[in-house]
Amino acid sequence: MVGLGPKKPPSRKGSMADVPKDLLAQIEELERIFTVDKAKLKEITHRFVSELAKGLTVEGGDIPMNLTWVMSFPTGHETGTYLALDMGGTNLRVCEIHLPEEKGEFDITQSKYRMPEELKTGTAEELWEYVADCLQQFIEYHHEDESIPKLHLGFTFSYPATQEYIDHGILQRWTKGFDIDGVEGKDVVPMFEAALAKRGVPIKLTALISDTTGTLIASAYTDDQIKMGCIFGTGCNGAYMEDCGSVPKIAHLNLPPETPIAINCEWGAFDNEHKVLPRTKYDIIIDRDSPRPGQQSFEKMISGLYLGEIFRLVLVSLHESDEVKIFDGQSIAKLTKPYTLDASFLSLIEEDPFENLSETQDVFHNRLGIQCTKPELELIRRLAELIGTRAARLSSCGVAAVCLKKNIKSCHVGADGSVFNKYPHFKARGAQALREILDWPKEMRKDPVDIRAAEDGSGVGAALIAALTLKRVKEGNLVGVRQAENMK
Repeated sequence: MVGLGPKKPPSRKGSMADVPKDLLAQIEELERIFTVDKAKLKEITHRFVSELAKGLTVEGGDIPMNLTWVMSFPTGHETGTYLALDMGGTNLRVCEIHLPEEKGEFDITQSKYRMPEELKTGTAEELWEYVADCLQQFIEYHHEDESIPKLHLGFTFSYPATQEYIDHGILQRWTKGFDIDGVEGKDVVPMFEAALAKRGVPIKLTALISDTTGTLIASAYTDDQIKMGCIFGTGCNGAYMEDCGSVPKIAHLNLPPETPIAINCEWGAFDNEHKVLPRTKYDIIIDRDSPRPGQQSFEKMISGLYLGEIFRLVLVSLHESDEVKIFDGQSIAKLTKPYTLDASFLSLIEEDPFENLSETQDVFHNRLGIQCTKPELELIRRLAELIGTRAARLSSCGVAAVCLKKNIKSCHVGADGSVFNKYPHFKARGAQALREILDWPKEMRKDPVDIRAAEDGSGVGAALIAALTLKRVKEGNLVGVRQAENMK
């Protein structure tokens, strides 16, 4: 677990002394448009708080604030053996998780199966039959010649879904390269269960969850100070525990107002109305040319999928500019291809430890066929820092908004995702933004809200949510459970 104190991230000195005036002016302009100052962070967070609240109303808002029907944190004393299924865009992961008597401990056995590309555009029946085959193989391999009772399954289905019950989910739309007819707008659970029944696989689906909700619950199992789960990776999202009395859209259920319910925010959609986020002309181009313009506005400024594309658009624009022609006289054919660069490309540039930026020069030459001058390298480095810093600072606005909405003064936040885990200085820059938004005193030695590496949400989290669901069904709390008879 990594704590984030006020230590500044290490940085190479760099020198702008040799940078020509036209390039220097361009760097200053990039600094102007990509820098998000303290006042702007606070303005964004204030708007974020109101959008979170709006998403909980009957009318709803840009942020969906999906109900998960997860109605308690784990105690750390959950026990039993459960299965977890994580259906991603590249792999299918099956886990068997044993929760022993020891508080906050778990044992995990897992197997990965490749998700064949042809299945992503095939039929619904082919998809679910493949998933059922993988589960059957897993059970036969790990429980050969054993007579096992039906195992309860937590299914991490990380695609936008509407859930009126924890054991069902209607797919809103496919993402991650899937485009299978006859599934969008339908409940995915009966199709999945039919494929299991056809093979006689001894599994009962107990909970359908998102990876963000799983991150919240898995992290809370090992750390009782966790109040939020976040994903900062290809996408971005947050989940936290709300009181039912603060959720007008379930007022008709007459639940005790202090009853907790986990909310999967889906906050990548924050500010789809474009009221507050400091979008540059490059962000506007990304949105315009995306498959779904006007959607996921927040995500398009901070997630790993888009950081490299923002960087690429700026460089192409500067090459075409009459004022500063970078890469003059060279072909930038490889750079003109959309989404040819991702966040890992920016990571390489930010991690270049050499004063002359020789690693950056090599990567531009080898990957893009471009020979950079020393001043161009300085601009490239500064641009990567600006885009990476903006993403980290904006990402903290969602965390700060939940803290302000719930009046949380101190807590831990479990965070996962490739950008959070791998992008240089992302954690430290995000922590600095939190300090500015929440006005912590400079002399404070320890950050009251600490964003730290999460536990395995899509595996352990899914199993824990299955355990928590079974527990409350046994206690007679059937709200948000459709097939309680399956859980006896």
